[in-house]
Amino acid sequence: MSGEDVALRIEDALQRSLIRATGQSAPPLLAAALMHSVFPGGQRIRPRLTLSVALACGDDQPIMSNAAATAIELLHCASLVHDDMPCFDNADTRRGKPSVHSAFGEPLALLAGDGLIVLAFETVALAAVSDPLRSASLSLIVARAVGMPHGIVAGQGWESESAPDLALYQRAKTGSLFAGAAMAGAASAGHVAEPWGKLGYRLGEAYQVADDIRDVMCSAADIGKPVGQDEALGRPSAVQELGVRGAARKLMALVEDAADSVPDCVGAVALKAQIRAQASRFLPKEAAQHAA
Repeated sequence: MSGEDVALRIEDALQRSLIRATGQSAPPLLAAALMHSVFPGGQRIRPRLTLSVALACGDDQPIMSNAAATAIELLHCASLVHDDMPCFDNADTRRGKPSVHSAFGEPLALLAGDGLIVLAFETVALAAVSDPLRSASLSLIVARAVGMPHGIVAGQGWESESAPDLALYQRAKTGSLFAGAAMAGAASAGHVAEPWGKLGYRLGEAYQVADDIRDVMCSAADIGKPVGQDEALGRPSAVQELGVRGAARKLMALVEDAADSVPDCVGAVALKAQIRAQASRFLPKEAAQHAA
């Protein structure tokens, strides 16, 4: 399956889920806020990872893998809605357009984020028609990826600590959902999920390092959201700890480690090649020379 086919599959699955939540009987403004939260999307890196792993494992039940990818992206979008709110980053833009609270106000932004979280679990539950056991496994995987003590909720909580542990913070804030995405892909295809966690954590850590680099080297127009946030908000950063050169080299090492961690499966060789080929999507062009 080509990258374009995967992208279309993700967008179609997301549309189907949002249609259930935004019909004629839904509050119109809140329905619009949910749509604004999800469309148009970014690179859809996390659901792409879910489907890539599912395809590498055989993808024998596309209904299940589509649900897994959709749930992962809905949870990611919910985290962005809440992360942008005035009580956290107070960001006016996201993905090159007004953030949800800027466009709809704080009350609807809070509700939109909550609604996306619930919709994610509803999507997984509805997939039980295909395989109840896999659906239950997916529910547990995504719950742990977003909840306490190691999920993205914990990651957000670390930002309120006076002296957060950088490794624990990044593992929860970014790595947990990447790990959940990889594990969900494997589980949706009937494979044991746990061995895929390392792949997700390494890719998540690489993405967080890339985000730290973008925060200091790119403009708001380049990445579609405010920059300089780490320094302004006093958050831990790989660039602060290692410098741009050290952060860039760490990123490339993490991507290589991620590729090497792919468990044995029918599509392992192709998946490893795909991960290495897409490393450039993680590293900003401005920082590429520092990784050499």
